[in-house]
Amino acid sequence: MNTFKLPDLGEGLQDAEIVSWHVSPGDHVVADQPLVSVETAKAVVEIPSPQSGHITQLFGEPGDVIEIGADLVAFDDEANRDVGAIVGDLPTVTARAQATPAVRRLAGKLGVELSVIDGSGPGGSITTADVERAAQPHLENVVVERLSGVRRAMAQSMSKAGAEIVPATVMDEADIDHWPADTDITIRLARAIEAGVRAEPVLNAWYHSQQGERWLHKDIHLGLAIDTPQGLFAPVLRNVGARDDADLRKGLDRLRADVEARSIPPEELQGQTITLSNFGMIAGQHAALVIVPPQVAILGAGRILQRLVLVKGKAQQHRMLPLSLTFDHRVVTGGEAARFLAAAKASLESEDPKGHQA
Repeated sequence: MNTFKLPDLGEGLQDAEIVSWHVSPGDHVVADQPLVSVETAKAVVEIPSPQSGHITQLFGEPGDVIEIGADLVAFDDEANRDVGAIVGDLPTVTARAQATPAVRRLAGKLGVELSVIDGSGPGGSITTADVERAAQPHLENVVVERLSGVRRAMAQSMSKAGAEIVPATVMDEADIDHWPADTDITIRLARAIEAGVRAEPVLNAWYHSQQGERWLHKDIHLGLAIDTPQGLFAPVLRNVGARDDADLRKGLDRLRADVEARSIPPEELQGQTITLSNFGMIAGQHAALVIVPPQVAILGAGRILQRLVLVKGKAQQHRMLPLSLTFDHRVVTGGEAARFLAAAKASLESEDPKGHQA
């Protein structure tokens, strides 16, 4: 018997979740035949068989998270197959609730009988949540969802950000009353970030804390926070400063379509040097946003609002765009962040979005 292990799927991932098996124990498969579909933080991937042969065992059920390099499928060596057979009666197995030792200890502590619980875990196994619901009947109407795929990756990423980064936020508002009605807001915001980076390049950087190194990027690879029912995606708009507005819009439309179709290539979700969150399209004015390491900054744009401003001593109603810049205070000073925000604001308020042409 030989064992096929979960291969390295790239993307820097450490594990994947089993979505569905395409084979069963006893099946004969040929090389490159699909064995299983797994979901990574980025997409659903189909894993083919590395060889021909008979399958003797599958390691894991749909919903299980398997680490890279862990056993996935066991094959019976063809040369050794059918050399013998099992004779006689199989022993009778007494049914026993599927539960880990930790879950059994919790059940004993709470006085819950496992045999009366319908498990909601993989293969009908009993989970901690199942035991807690049984111990507290008022929780029976609670829907428990096991995080998977994009949402599991988001939880892990946010946990890392919260444990590592020291965030600080500065806020302001840009007067955009002069913008034409057909202004492409996202592209204007991308240009504002470009202006901010020109003023303070240190915000377009990565910080590798373990090495104590700050990597300053010459090119702006802009991460764009996109909200979907599956969770948060941040595809990358590459080399913003070297592209015209039409090309940026074309690239943004393609990224959004790929995200919505869950067909975006993994490489399009990596390498952000700074991020934009246009959360005001939904709601909210200002926000203390979360930076995903190794990035050191994220700019948020809130909901456009009407505000009274003084123009030559007279009150006028202008459209104002709230801005929130969250930065990693371990490597970015308050002065650097404020100068970045001032340059971004000036770009938005200018007739010339790029702010450096005649």
